[in-house]
Amino acid sequence: MDNLENEALSTQHSGGAVLECKDLSKSYGNMPALNHINFSIEPGRIVGLLGPNGSGKTTLIKLVNGLLTPSSGEVLVDGMAPGKQTRAEVSFLPDRTCLPTWMTATQLLDFYQDFYADFRRDAAEEMLEHLGINKKQTIKQMSKGTREKVQLIMVMSRSAKLYLLDEPIGGVDPATRDYILTTIITNYNPEAAVIISTHLISDVEKVLDEVIFINQGQMVLQSSVDQIREEKGMSVDALFREVFKC
Repeated sequence: MDNLENEALSTQHSGGAVLECKDLSKSYGNMPALNHINFSIEPGRIVGLLGPNGSGKTTLIKLVNGLLTPSSGEVLVDGMAPGKQTRAEVSFLPDRTCLPTWMTATQLLDFYQDFYADFRRDAAEEMLEHLGINKKQTIKQMSKGTREKVQLIMVMSRSAKLYLLDEPIGGVDPATRDYILTTIITNYNPEAAVIISTHLISDVEKVLDEVIFINQGQMVLQSSVDQIREEKGMSVDALFREVFKC
């Protein structure tokens, strides 16, 4: 792992980084969850945030989303610390469904349209129809997999600056994964960045531009997928298994 620690990618785009972490650390009491994390993500990139269970992926996503406060260092979204303004620019998919179960899909569309100025209702309606989801059905009446699809559709139908997707395909059947990944690629704002945290690396690898490996709260690698294939001669999934011996 040591020989990977200094590898980094810095692809420059106009407009500055969508997300920057500068010496970012987070501890829970005496237990460090993230330890001096440094990276930046430019617009137009789909980035895989990859690491074993307990590596700090969800903590990092919650810090970016303003749900946690750093112990030290800083995180910047579009040049700003997480707060009211950045919450309007970040579209967050948590690792579990958190939709109001009493709402129908139609009521949920109304809610998102009222709550988010950047919500593209036509895009959401089209995806719901494509997946054959009954808009008159309440969230409670839907299967777990359907709820997860609906939540992803709502998240990806915003014209956000940054999409944070925590395990977006973890609970859906393999037949639906391709559609969900296509939805992610084709429905995000091209001036935005997407971060996908997942264990299912081989499934998402084909949509990723770059990856960040973290382990035990520390950065291991940030690289483009093309660079990994060219320089290492292996897939991201194979490199992940080599680095983390899994």
